[in-house]
Amino acid sequence: MVGDSLARALLVAAALAVLVCVDLGLRARTACHEGEKYLLWHRRRDLQREEWDAWLRREESRLGLEAASGKIAEPERRLRALLARAERDERVAENPLKYAVRWFETARQFSPPPTPWSRRAAARLGEAKALWRRELAAAGVDPDAYRYE
Repeated sequence: MVGDSLARALLVAAALAVLVCVDLGLRARTACHEGEKYLLWHRRRDLQREEWDAWLRREESRLGLEAASGKIAEPERRLRALLARAERDERVAENPLKYAVRWFETARQFSPPPTPWSRRAAARLGEAKALWRRELAAAGVDPDAYRYE
């Protein structure tokens, strides 16, 4: 009786450990992909603009539908559309390297156990940090004093 309970508890603990490892791996993969996206946006700023322009079109379309259905009044729609355009402009102006560094750091933290994604993120983190530090220095900002938290 006690042996069965112990075996069952060990089986549950092992299953839980496997689920935790899978979850960490999936989170590391997602964070690594985000870091890769922002690193690509650094190299191809047009892709960053395209992404946020598409987001703005979706927002404006959604707001138009809400106004047409009577959920919001037209002045409210115009105000929200103006805020959405301001948000898009801010997102396009942001430095994607800052986010690449943050996402690669996040992916690296999703271990142990080490996953291919956390190892890849750790490798890419050095590249992203070096690029970011160079950009900060070129802008006259001390990279060691800069905090993004």
